[in-house]
Amino acid sequence: MEPAILISAPAGNWDNYSSAVRRAGGAPLGGYCPPADLSCAGLLLCGGGDADPALYGAENRGSQPPDPRRDRAELALIDAFLSAGKPVLGICRGFQMLNIALGGTLIQDLPPELAPFHHGEEGDRIHPVRTAPGRFLGRLYGPVLAVNSSHHQAAARLGEGLIPCAWSEGGVAEAAEHVSLPVLGVQFHPERMSWDRRRPDAADGAPILLHFLSLCVK
Repeated sequence: MEPAILISAPAGNWDNYSSAVRRAGGAPLGGYCPPADLSCAGLLLCGGGDADPALYGAENRGSQPPDPRRDRAELALIDAFLSAGKPVLGICRGFQMLNIALGGTLIQDLPPELAPFHHGEEGDRIHPVRTAPGRFLGRLYGPVLAVNSSHHQAAARLGEGLIPCAWSEGGVAEAAEHVSLPVLGVQFHPERMSWDRRRPDAADGAPILLHFLSLCVK
């Protein structure tokens, strides 16, 4: 039986995520601001707009207008799934929300010398990241992989229990995992690097999603 995966996504925009979950062997449920359904085997937090900087005790220093309803819903989801010990994967904004929920902070607007590597008007930017030996990305891909980026914010101080797993140019954290919980976060978009959206200039994103699904069926 396919494990049900609860997806928290931007309003009206979750097709890439739900398709990737299906191809990885899961049954996607949810959408925009879903309630915490702990009958699901895991939680996928999608990309999207900026979180309210007040959530991590900061003034607005370059953040876009927040979606307070989504912020509140996702913090409640994270709390419920972490308390239940169930797997969570955060993608882009989802990684940032995991970090906030665990007490971390964000870079609200990447500095000019780094921003061109991570976002652009024409779509995803492709760049290399260096992985930490022994962590999940290093085990899946080896020491270096090319990823896609479309973000102007990033993790600053990591939240309690999170260990960095990969870095891009300038030391920007590109991934993290929890020291004791089945919790993963990536700043890039594996759902846009896998299966029907596989691209020749980046690594295959499918192993990340397959790894997450394997955690959900343990």
